Amino acid sequence: MAKCEACGNDYDKAFQVIMKGNTYTFDSFECAIHVLAPHCDNCGIHIVGHGLAFNREVKLAAAACRASGGHKSAPSVSLRRAA
Repeated sequence: MAKCEACGNDYDKAFQVIMKGNTYTFDSFECAIHVLAPHCDNCGIHIVGHGLAFNREVKLAAAACRASGGHKSAPSVSLRRAA
């Protein structure tokens, strides 16, 4: 069994992630996100998916990017319910 680097759990279904030449072992995506995902420089939340970058800072959303002086036309997202 392999030991998760985030929580220390020994798990027979652990998996490895190779990032920037380093190998990490995790027992869940939750632990992998906790260790590897970047944080929004505005609010500190883990960014899962596409973040926005401006002046070497990573932001969670376009609103945070614009609020920090990012490009005024940074994309905004509109969520709609599926029909």
